[in-house]
Amino acid sequence: MAHGAPWHLHQHRLPLWLKLAFTAWILVWAPTYWMLLGPQNYFWLCNLANFLILMGLWSESRRLISMQLLSVLLVGSLWAVDVGSAWITGVHPIGGTEYMFNPEQPLMTRLLSLYHLVLPVISGLAVYRLGYDRQALLWQTALTWIVVPLTYAATEPERNVNWVHGPFGQPQEMFDPLLYLTGLTLLWPVAVYLPVHLLMVALQRKGWLR
Repeated sequence: MAHGAPWHLHQHRLPLWLKLAFTAWILVWAPTYWMLLGPQNYFWLCNLANFLILMGLWSESRRLISMQLLSVLLVGSLWAVDVGSAWITGVHPIGGTEYMFNPEQPLMTRLLSLYHLVLPVISGLAVYRLGYDRQALLWQTALTWIVVPLTYAATEPERNVNWVHGPFGQPQEMFDPLLYLTGLTLLWPVAVYLPVHLLMVALQRKGWLR
């Protein structure tokens, strides 16, 4: 691109193969999850991230991709630690991934759930190419404060989607359900998004990230 060319003529910063490959993944994953688990499963923030990352890749939206990096990087890393530890030692140090070893769960569901390992890589690559938007923390927090209460209202309690009925997939009886839900909604951005945001800001300050 020549110096001074209009911004809308810039070369695409994300490779076409990545966009096409992720689109193919969504075309397999989304209907399969619908058939095996039903539409309520899409309320999971990590499942919602699949669709938002797809939108972010095609639009090359720095903000949308940055938001989803906050959503999946720490969660995906902890998911990998829990599954890996359980696979090697039989112990879940964190919890919430027991379904991966439950033979009553469809094998296809468990295999497709390995996307938890891939989303941090894809969103991380996209943020590296596009840069990190510091406003992502505010936008992803706002999205979470909408999705989590909707999850409580629209999904079956036994599914415990987004852990709205108890932490790490287990029901809780210590607190009033609405008090617990309020605490969860407020805590999620602090515990999950803020550490990733601070890491991205630190990388920007060091010049390792735009």
